[in-house]
Amino acid sequence: MSHLLDRLTFFTQAKESFADGHGVTTGEARDWEEGYRKRWQHDKIVRSTHGVNCTGSCSWKIYVKGGIITWETQQTDYPRTRPDLPNHEPRGCPRGASYSWYIYSAQRVKYPLVRSRLVRLWRTARETLTPVAAWASIVEDDAKRQSYIGIRGHGGFVRAAWDEVNEIIAAANAYTAKTHGPDRIIGFSPIPAMSMVSYAAGSRYLSLLGGTCMSFYDWYCDLPPASPMTWGEQTDVPESADWYNSGFLMLWGSNVPQTRTPDAHFMTEARYRGAKVAVVSPDYAEATKFADIWLNPTAGTDAALAMAMGHVILREYHLDRQTPYFEDYCRKYSDMPMLVRLVEKDGSYVPERLLRASDFKGALGEKNHPEWKSVAIDDVSGKAVVPLGSAGFRWGDAGKWNLEEKDGKGNETKLRLTAILEQDRDDVVEVAFPYFGNREHDHFKGSDHADVLLRRVPVRQLALAEGKTLVASVFDLLCANYGLDRGLGGGNVATDYGANEPYTPAWAERICGVPADAIITVAREFATNAEKTNGKSMVILGAGLNHWYHMDMNYRGIINLLVMCGCVGQSGGGWSHYVGQEKLRPQTGWLPLAFGLDWSRPPRQMNSTSFFYAHTDQWRYETLDVSEILSPTAPAGDWDASLIDYNVRAERMGWLPSAPQLKTNPLEVGKAVLASGMAAKDYVAAGLKSGALELSCIDPDDPANWPRNMFIWRSNLLGSSGKGHEYFLKHLLGTAHGVQGNDLGEMGQNQQEWQKPHDVAWHDDAPRGKLDLLVTLDFRMSTTCVYSDIVLPTASWYEKDDLNTSDMHPFIHPLSAAIDPVWETRSDWDIYKGLAKKFSEIAPEVLGVEQDVVMVPILHDTANEIAQPFDVADWGKGEAEPIPGVTMANVALVTRDYPNLYKQFTALGPLLDRLGNGGKGIGWQTGHEVQLLRELNGVVTDDGPTKGMAKIETAIDACEVILMLAPETNGEVAVKSWVALSEKTGREHAHLALPKEDEKIRFRDIQAQPRKIISSPIWSGIESEHVCYNAGYTNVHELIPWRTLTGRQQLYQDHLWMRAFGEALCVYRPPIDTKAVKPMLDRATGEKHVILNFITPHQKWGIHSTYTDNLLMLTLSRGGPIVWMSEDDAATAGLVDNDWVEAFNSNGALVARVVVSQRMKTGTLFMYHAQEKIVNVPGSPLTGQRGGIHNSVTRAIVKPTHMIGGYVQQSYGFNYYGTVGSNRDEYVIVRKLAKVDWLEEPLEDGHSALEAQS
Repeated sequence: MSHLLDRLTFFTQAKESFADGHGVTTGEARDWEEGYRKRWQHDKIVRSTHGVNCTGSCSWKIYVKGGIITWETQQTDYPRTRPDLPNHEPRGCPRGASYSWYIYSAQRVKYPLVRSRLVRLWRTARETLTPVAAWASIVEDDAKRQSYIGIRGHGGFVRAAWDEVNEIIAAANAYTAKTHGPDRIIGFSPIPAMSMVSYAAGSRYLSLLGGTCMSFYDWYCDLPPASPMTWGEQTDVPESADWYNSGFLMLWGSNVPQTRTPDAHFMTEARYRGAKVAVVSPDYAEATKFADIWLNPTAGTDAALAMAMGHVILREYHLDRQTPYFEDYCRKYSDMPMLVRLVEKDGSYVPERLLRASDFKGALGEKNHPEWKSVAIDDVSGKAVVPLGSAGFRWGDAGKWNLEEKDGKGNETKLRLTAILEQDRDDVVEVAFPYFGNREHDHFKGSDHADVLLRRVPVRQLALAEGKTLVASVFDLLCANYGLDRGLGGGNVATDYGANEPYTPAWAERICGVPADAIITVAREFATNAEKTNGKSMVILGAGLNHWYHMDMNYRGIINLLVMCGCVGQSGGGWSHYVGQEKLRPQTGWLPLAFGLDWSRPPRQMNSTSFFYAHTDQWRYETLDVSEILSPTAPAGDWDASLIDYNVRAERMGWLPSAPQLKTNPLEVGKAVLASGMAAKDYVAAGLKSGALELSCIDPDDPANWPRNMFIWRSNLLGSSGKGHEYFLKHLLGTAHGVQGNDLGEMGQNQQEWQKPHDVAWHDDAPRGKLDLLVTLDFRMSTTCVYSDIVLPTASWYEKDDLNTSDMHPFIHPLSAAIDPVWETRSDWDIYKGLAKKFSEIAPEVLGVEQDVVMVPILHDTANEIAQPFDVADWGKGEAEPIPGVTMANVALVTRDYPNLYKQFTALGPLLDRLGNGGKGIGWQTGHEVQLLRELNGVVTDDGPTKGMAKIETAIDACEVILMLAPETNGEVAVKSWVALSEKTGREHAHLALPKEDEKIRFRDIQAQPRKIISSPIWSGIESEHVCYNAGYTNVHELIPWRTLTGRQQLYQDHLWMRAFGEALCVYRPPIDTKAVKPMLDRATGEKHVILNFITPHQKWGIHSTYTDNLLMLTLSRGGPIVWMSEDDAATAGLVDNDWVEAFNSNGALVARVVVSQRMKTGTLFMYHAQEKIVNVPGSPLTGQRGGIHNSVTRAIVKPTHMIGGYVQQSYGFNYYGTVGSNRDEYVIVRKLAKVDWLEEPLEDGHSALEAQS
């Protein structure tokens, strides 16, 4: 009988009871239960993870039944930690557990898609023309080109075959390389650690082509420039298990339970163990619930809070009482003992650059690079000495680059921190320190203090080659900068925490709103714990602090606390900056694969912030004048220039990369170099000097300098990270946009602060639509896909093979193909491999073996980083000669074999055999590893340039290349790399890897179980059974210098531009005035509204920072875009919870529902990123466009101090240093939406989106 009939006749059925009437027998059918049983049956379980830029990097079980993925659960087989530590598992969160929804969802991109207007043009052209000629016929006809770029963002896709879309893309690339130059082909993809091979697929294709790979870490604003400044390191951080070893955890802007969910248990377990937890957050965040004390500063004032804590720690632990551990640590591992020259200015002294050995007659006996060797006073002899470890010892003094307490002659030293004692000083002088806390604007109040604070400092007078000069130690300058009264007299200092002097706790309370008593309490407990435990106090940071224009002040203020307390490099202590999945553990094994270094060197790489600032024309709207950020103590010089001028000067001097590089096609320049018989560097330098060659950066709006083809993969650039979203739409894409402000030409010259650039050409009519082709690879229809010309369907994380690592734990594990890619999707590796094959077929139409001139900036961790020791000399202004690698970028001539690009893509090239491999300034031979890869992957048997080479046909082959070449996954290579470092330091380090010398991790190994990586000199911590990974550990315990000018943690930044902008030492700098609200106030006249600071934190109901269109997550949230504000602000604007609101300024507008919450601090508006315009987004009355994204109301603003180069740690490196895409200084006007318009009318046939907008 059926289950239905059983139910209907339930009461009339004969039953026999038992168990005293508590049970009953029945003859009912139970077939219906099979559905439930089968729901949890499966054919296999496959290990994979999520490539989502989430630091969790969790291992998951993927359940497959009948070739269909049914669900996922957490893996629970991580290798055990030490007996005294909790395990790393369980790892995972509800966001990860919801991912499989995407695989069969309506959001899935199933087939190659192309814009219908473009494909019609293509098919017509291909009826009579060859591929490259067909593309030329489209893009060289302005009407045809405008017909498809003007409709970007408004649908119109049709399905196409893979062969056809590959042909379109390959033809566009070949045409662009031949006509404009390969550097006009650019690619953006972020965070390789989350899926290394998928990233490498695109970057390898671009690099072999000569295209430009765009950075991401700086553009995402995850890169804190303070880290390279201080340590010469991008961001190396402790693993989360090391939280458990801490005695005091300060969660500063990091909402650990929400954004670091898989690791939060280490924090709670540390609390159970007795650790105290302080949370610094403007809102009542999830982490606040776990706090012993909560500090909620006004958004943007973190530096003021940190400086006040530093004031307390210096006073109580360094001055009134000298804590032995702190003093010893600072002497050995920081630049505090180093001497700084003082120069007279306006009746007082100003700190200048660090004193160098070259300043003395005879250079204190130092012959190798004395201009890069810092000087201190030996506490025993009282004489100036040159301590080991500085940059001058790194490059040329083999065996002397270490932190042993010796000078360059081998004598024992004990460096003196201070000249405070009368017998140790020659004088006490007034030194001028800049103060910016008095600068205010319409939405931010300042304090009533002078621009220049004169404070008395003890000094020594030294006889230098140029005469007698006053010098002070960094420590003495630091104490004065913090406003500490040391009994030297003078003003602007305090003995009492209650004094209103920068940077006392009482002063900080007025600035940031945190009670002075709370500041004092946290500072004391943080330092006391560090004193008792030898540095086991830790700060866990989130990127929120880094999204302010003056982000480096926030970070340096916190770093100062850690260095003062001896926390960096000590297990349980240090700087735990977690922002995304940044730690690409097998980095040196990945680099050759990713950038084609096995075939040609150097690759083209570009910092994205400068690129997008220029090519989305955001510079044309710049309202921040340099005078607003320049220091009142700036050295004499011509500082009057716009921000884009500073960027151009940095590119011209070889500090920053440039893309495109030259106005002339670099392939044409390559031909000219060969014809001239000159070296490429000499030809280019002469051409630039004469004007025959011109840098593209001086005229980004000239069509000759436009980027032309763009690839976006593994990213949602236009729906997530694109600061100045509406400017992207207006100028780079040429489609409908929401920009409300006028550019500098439209503003007129009557407003002095809006000054046109000096060094950059101005076009009255700004270009609209620079890109000929935008191609996006994605597994879901994101906002970026909506604006693309071609969308290629890529495999999900459960449908491809790849590698994955994280900052948060020491394991490497795989992404695995649980099923074949569904529909017509392909893995990133297979997509670019197919594209490379098609390109090699098409290229001979216009390209053969070509010579490509590549310009590379002066790079960190190369000998060139010591190119410019003292002054800034711009050859473009006639201040120096253009000398490649010294006063301008390096120049190389690279051979491109375009017809054989596919063969190069799929084979391991000869340069690893010939030149070896390396990283971070050291190198080693890899011939043995290359031979092992031939045996493992097989060799190419086809005739041609790759015959006999190791194959890289599949994604697993690519994984094996990475694993074999990297010291972190090959113990033999690890030992070689430590030996290479020992040659520089003169100390034995190989013992750190010798126990793992025979270990070689293979892809199948990590599919069986996550594997712990091997200790490597590429990273500053070690993997050990005795200590958790902690950044800086090898610097402190192995005496390996930090990669800075002094070789130590550098708190004093002495570059000329750092001093000019008042940031040689950490100071408090309030948010800048972007001037985006005032021009729009008339749009809110007569309506209730409120003006709020716009903040974009990581969210709870999206998959990390990336996906918010998941139905399961939307159901748990409010089903569409939302913003959060306080009850008081809502009342001011006449809003109640769930009202539709419009937030806008001159950059654009967005529409969302409002969440009114008690946890929000008055004055701020939160919009958790990334909320796109593809789910439940109505139109904005202001723009007439669909509601916008969180970056519709932002604009990127670059900072000159992030452009510095050629200066050791402040030298460019890809994703290491450069301009940063900040966006939190913005304010918006918020008002209730009078009418909700879903913009559902069709666009009139044949019109462009721009025409519809007008």
